[in-house]
Amino acid sequence: MLVWSKTGRWLAWALVALLFCVVYGMPASMIGLASISGQWNGILPTHLNLHHYVNAVHGDSFEQLRASILTGVAASAVALICGTWAALALRRVTPMPKRLLDAVFFIPSAVPSVSVGLGLLVSFSRPPVLLNGTTLIVLIAHFVLISAFTYGNLSAGLARLPADFEQVAESLGARPFYRLRRVTLPLMTPYLIAAFSLSFALSMGELGATVMVYPPGWVTLPVGIFALSDRGAIFDAAALTVILALCTLIVLIGLSRIPTKASVR
Repeated sequence: MLVWSKTGRWLAWALVALLFCVVYGMPASMIGLASISGQWNGILPTHLNLHHYVNAVHGDSFEQLRASILTGVAASAVALICGTWAALALRRVTPMPKRLLDAVFFIPSAVPSVSVGLGLLVSFSRPPVLLNGTTLIVLIAHFVLISAFTYGNLSAGLARLPADFEQVAESLGARPFYRLRRVTLPLMTPYLIAAFSLSFALSMGELGATVMVYPPGWVTLPVGIFALSDRGAIFDAAALTVILALCTLIVLIGLSRIPTKASVR
């Protein structure tokens, strides 16, 4: 740290803890309290109960959670494949064309998600490609929004890999596909898991584009939370928010537990 004295370090850590509590802790605490509150007319809620979670279990939230998880897994898997392919293909390109192509890949992350949803809605609402009202258009929207982050993570991870392993394998007569399958991809495994985890988390919380294109039979959980809050059912929306956060966290923890050869080394 840039603070050398012991007192200064304690003050710096105290400031960080205060900022963390204000920026992250208080909103999360308010959502948690709202999810178990019966009434909230004062500073703190009263009549605490689990009624809103019971409503969530017996309502449409399970189907919405299922739609969110399936959309996140499918879009993240496709983005992982495309991002890996692009990162491997562009790593030996000269700097100037690579910077240009990098900018092309990162354009979706610079565009508001609502604009992405509107563009897909306008583009695929009439023949010859009619996707409006289908699940596929939701998957495409999520893929477009998360692909830039997937490519960025994999490109950065690939740049950190030493070239010695591939060169040694090549000198021993290994063919390109064998080097990719047995050398490059195993070394990239931690970055592949990290890219998939980030993509999945972004997809689980995506709302702007989804609310523009989702069909009635494929409502994701963020859309359901938005609909409840729009109707004034804040406590039910808070319960669904906690469920969404917990499910996303469980999946991310599970992904982080996957053993990799690189971590063993």
